[in-house]
Amino acid sequence: MTDLVLIDGSSYLYRAFHALPSLTNSQGEPTGALHGVLTMILKLLREEQPAHIAVVFDAPGKTFRDEIFAEYKATRPPMPDELRSQVQPILDAVEAMGLPLLRISGVEADDVIGTLCAHGEQAGLSVLVSTGDKDLAQLVTDKVTLINTMNDSRLDRDAVKAKFDVYPEQIIDFLGLVGDTSDNIPGVPKVGAKTAAKWLNLYDSADGIVEHVEEIKGKVGESLRDHVEQLQLSRALATIKRDVELDVGIDDLKASDADTEALRKLYSHYELRSLLRQLDE
Repeated sequence: MTDLVLIDGSSYLYRAFHALPSLTNSQGEPTGALHGVLTMILKLLREEQPAHIAVVFDAPGKTFRDEIFAEYKATRPPMPDELRSQVQPILDAVEAMGLPLLRISGVEADDVIGTLCAHGEQAGLSVLVSTGDKDLAQLVTDKVTLINTMNDSRLDRDAVKAKFDVYPEQIIDFLGLVGDTSDNIPGVPKVGAKTAAKWLNLYDSADGIVEHVEEIKGKVGESLRDHVEQLQLSRALATIKRDVELDVGIDDLKASDADTEALRKLYSHYELRSLLRQLDE
């Protein structure tokens, strides 16, 4: 049993959409992402039985990162129509399940999750974040673990080090160096994951690397010297906020009784037979 489970709904949404076949109901309405997201949530609830829970989605509109860098996420294609049409039914289903649902304007789901991790740690709780987003590895501590529900793998401090060759507290600097094509975070040209990890193991942090920038030879050293400001920008974009103002506290994040009639109506409309069977059980 976990004290606090935080579900990265936005990560679930895209992963379910891309991982599952393009399903529709008899009226031709897309249902694949809807079925995938709800199935993953129900599985996690069964396995973890959390005392506290929140499902967090990105709110529509721009965030503070767009103000820092106008090109943030500029290379990302718009959400496909067949996914967009499934967002509201997913939100409706989560609420009907009785699960606290958070969407905060001006920040991303990551920032809300980061803030709730901080609150959970301050309260002495064990926190499990369910996501497929590597950026959230920066949140891992002795109290915070990530779980990837697609393959049931978990990332604690040692697993973050094994995967990235840097510790969670170095992930922001790691992302600042290598950049992130999916979010259009530029990073430092010519610096890949192995180089970034090597430098961070040698110099501990991005600030330490910049202090020793003259020692770094070759084209990659030249690129670093030419892009110190871009490194700092990229670090700022990659940093998950942990101080978002929220209207709810940890004590508010408890599942309430599900509205089974609303769920039955939604599942029946979208012909989600396996979820209907679970409801009857």
